Amino acid sequence: MLTLPLDVPVGVLGGVLVTIAVLSWLLVRGLHRRRAPMTSVATSVTYQALSTTSHAARHLRDGLTAPAAARAARDLRPLLGVEAVAFVDSGGPLAWEGEGDHHGEQLARHSEEVLATGRTVRLDHRALACADPDCPIDDAILAPIVCDDRVVAALGSYSRHVSADLVLATEAVAGWVSTQVELAELGRERSRAVEAELRALRAQISPHFVYNSLAAIASYVRTDPERARELLLEFADFTRYSLRGSEQFATLADELVNIERYLTLEQARFGDRLEVVLLVAPEALTVSLPTLAVQPLVENAVQHGIEAKVDPGTITITAIDRGTEVEIAIEDDGVGADPQAVRHVLAGTGSRDHVGLANVDVRLRQTYGDAYGLVVETAPGAGTRVSFRVPKFSVRTHGLPVT
Repeated sequence: MLTLPLDVPVGVLGGVLVTIAVLSWLLVRGLHRRRAPMTSVATSVTYQALSTTSHAARHLRDGLTAPAAARAARDLRPLLGVEAVAFVDSGGPLAWEGEGDHHGEQLARHSEEVLATGRTVRLDHRALACADPDCPIDDAILAPIVCDDRVVAALGSYSRHVSADLVLATEAVAGWVSTQVELAELGRERSRAVEAELRALRAQISPHFVYNSLAAIASYVRTDPERARELLLEFADFTRYSLRGSEQFATLADELVNIERYLTLEQARFGDRLEVVLLVAPEALTVSLPTLAVQPLVENAVQHGIEAKVDPGTITITAIDRGTEVEIAIEDDGVGADPQAVRHVLAGTGSRDHVGLANVDVRLRQTYGDAYGLVVETAPGAGTRVSFRVPKFSVRTHGLPVT
């Protein structure tokens, strides 16, 4: 028996069900034409259906654009077993795959009812009005593709004869495409959320840090003008990196260069009270990670760990090669924190003083999944260690070629 978690979104559940419907139809169709023992045909048909829908899903992960529709149509036509497959939206035809492409000129007009009402429409040879006596297409089915309760496009199956099975199969495949379009929209919403988090983080360059940095620079103006000039340039470069464009990802090497600028400015203020230890495996330097994923953690260690400490303190930054992942950790021997308070911060219900910590945690989880959030080890008087893992390869950071 197939069981699904109760918290599966309705759209995803619908996608599962229509995929099962497609596979069932294909299985019946395959068994009806069997030329080998039942089990081998069933296995072959099921595998082929799974492979086809999996491959087509890759094309649709960014939505139903014209290039995506053309690639998906190439995969879906053999699945439906028709002479041609077409996609159309309110802007006009998106793709035509197969024979009889002259019918594509009428696709926009034929799809008007589907796009307006969300109902499946059947077109016979009279509606198609084909003047080509050798045209292999006599019938067609146009089924709606729906996203967020809106008809966004239509899928057409064109064949010599439209059977009841083909009507059901076309509607099932259109339902599956609807699920992929909804998933693509969810992906875009997630990307927009990540971008918003990044913009918010960039806007949160601590006024406390800015004031202290400028005060430290000012203290050198009379006594050591050259040192003041160097610190001012470091401050300018740090600010420029933190506020740069919309780049969502950076290499660890780039992040560490910016962290060095930040720590140079802080050491000008703390002097001998702040020591920094850097332990980074060479293999870790090229890994990509969300921009400003490390610097807020270092800033948190300075402000909430070392600054409140009477004695000198040490911040240790490590990046360890863990095979397919890199583990990054920021550890301080400062005053530590209440673990319960940290839990509230990561849950978004804690002090606004630690917003950078929560922001980084959210962005890591949105990018890689919940298994890649921050791990915080702390206790009052025992210092703090914040760590997270980053995959060396991720579709989100590297992408995949689409063929």
